[in-house]
Amino acid sequence: MHTDINELFENLWSDYLKMTPSAVKVHQLLSKGETIINDHIALRTFNIAKVNLSVLSAHFEALGYKDCGDYHFEAKKLKAKHFEHPDATQPKVFISELLVEEFSDELQETITALIEQVDVEATKADNFIYSGRHWQLDSATYDALLAESEYAAWVAAFGYRANHFTVSINHLPEFSNILDVNEALKNAGFVLNSAGGEVKGSAEVLLEQSSTMADRITVDFRDSQKEIPSCFYEFALRYPKADGTLYTGFVAASADKIFESTNAS
Repeated sequence: MHTDINELFENLWSDYLKMTPSAVKVHQLLSKGETIINDHIALRTFNIAKVNLSVLSAHFEALGYKDCGDYHFEAKKLKAKHFEHPDATQPKVFISELLVEEFSDELQETITALIEQVDVEATKADNFIYSGRHWQLDSATYDALLAESEYAAWVAAFGYRANHFTVSINHLPEFSNILDVNEALKNAGFVLNSAGGEVKGSAEVLLEQSSTMADRITVDFRDSQKEIPSCFYEFALRYPKADGTLYTGFVAASADKIFESTNAS
């Protein structure tokens, strides 16, 4: 397990940039030369013992992260938790897992066969959460998963890595609200996720979020190459709670729509 939290996030970030070439442009657009503060990252997995949410979270808990919230996404058949570090300047971590047993026998068999190819030792290695795919995958299997669960297909294609990073709008030098951020992104040619509206959440729920639609990159399958949606960039504005401190949780109804940033259509 990693001993250095900053090194871990640097490695996650450099892997994410390979998947999300547009992130560099977003950075330049919003940072105005200042450092961008990362609100949170998200990881995806399956609820199969060898690779489930707790296997991923162990990598963060070893660095002092604590479980701070549970979420359930009925329609997408997902469960998630978010984790926070005692040092509030460190990014929050949102980890979700697909409830595999709630899907068809075909999907269950496919996912089980993929995870059988994962070496248990690999899941404990320092680099596991930015190590990508640990299995062979052909394009027909990807398409079959995609027909049933966009999430399952994404994890099958990309494996273990940050699904998105998130700009903290609260810390941006020249933006104070989410609409201006969205406008700047659209003017620069970015397509935003409009599921449930471009802004998810509100001041009332203490969190507003928006995101780009995922970059499309060429992925190698066993039998071919295919251009598919990879990772995206999210933007979050947090509001103070009654005690004056910023809200640090997540809003399930908003997160539900953010998941759709990797949808192909």
